[in-house]
Amino acid sequence: MKTYKANTVADGFIFLEAPKWRDGKIWMSDVMGKAIYCVTEDGTTEKVCDVPGMPAGIGFLSDGSLIIASLTDRKLLRWKDSALSDFRDLSALPGPPNDFAIDAQDRIYLGNFGCDFHGGEALRPTPLVRLDPDGSITEVAPDMEFPNGAVIINDGRTLVVNETWVGRVTAFDLAEDGTLSNRRIYADLGDHQPDGMCADAEGAIWVGSYNTGDFLRVLNGGEITDRIHFDGGGVSCVIGGADGHTLFMTAYVGEEAAIAKGARQAGLFSTKVSVGAPSNV
Repeated sequence: MKTYKANTVADGFIFLEAPKWRDGKIWMSDVMGKAIYCVTEDGTTEKVCDVPGMPAGIGFLSDGSLIIASLTDRKLLRWKDSALSDFRDLSALPGPPNDFAIDAQDRIYLGNFGCDFHGGEALRPTPLVRLDPDGSITEVAPDMEFPNGAVIINDGRTLVVNETWVGRVTAFDLAEDGTLSNRRIYADLGDHQPDGMCADAEGAIWVGSYNTGDFLRVLNGGEITDRIHFDGGGVSCVIGGADGHTLFMTAYVGEEAAIAKGARQAGLFSTKVSVGAPSNV
């Protein structure tokens, strides 16, 4: 198994989620910091906008709009032309919206907590839903155990989703019309609880394991080929950079109890990896 040393790109955040590489920058949400940030490879940091409802997953539509999952008010928001606006009401979901993947037709495959997790409600299975450009919301996979990080691989033919609470990565065949079928286990990660994820050019995935502080490169079937470890929580990741071979990772490197107190112990880190980003990134 390959191991790597990570370098700090930027720090001083509370809890970073959902990094995305676009326009020569990493875009990411500081959930408890209630803001979206951009960071260049040299660490130059810019606040994009404040998100009072706590931003979680983010992603880009084909027109360049940034879509933001807003936790406490259960909405998707859109950042476009330097303005933040409501994009989709998600109050009907069983729990707050979290992470998502967007396909080439701008359909959004969205997970949710399934309960008021931060309010202490009991964990329970919840559906994965698809949000279409026409405004419709369709349940596409029932009874998932906190569908979290998601990515589309195999030239748009496969959707892969982390089920955090059960240490499982689940795959689906993704049809041209956006329907999912052939639900199966991509990887059983045992004690690792996968949070965010990204894919590389070979169709392998990198997952952040929050409870173990790891970032793992995982093949279909569950073989782990690469690992980066942090003394803290591994959250999410994306491959990008000018060379297309830089893995950017968001991690929390303090005591978990300090998050609620606003301790700024989260950071963006990077390392070079041998397999680069997919060609569509």
